[in-house]
Amino acid sequence: MEAYCMKCKGKQEMSNPQQITMKNGRPATQGTCPVCGTKMFKIGKAS
Repeated sequence: MEAYCMKCKGKQEMSNPQQITMKNGRPATQGTCPVCGTKMFKIGKAS
């Protein structure tokens, strides 16, 4: 799954993606950037 990395300032393929639920109940995907190791988030259900 692709997500935007704030540190690399570009879209990267998310490594180790996990489905989570945010505090407000919305689904999201959390993973890490393979280039810099920063946490990445993508709001919405994984397709």
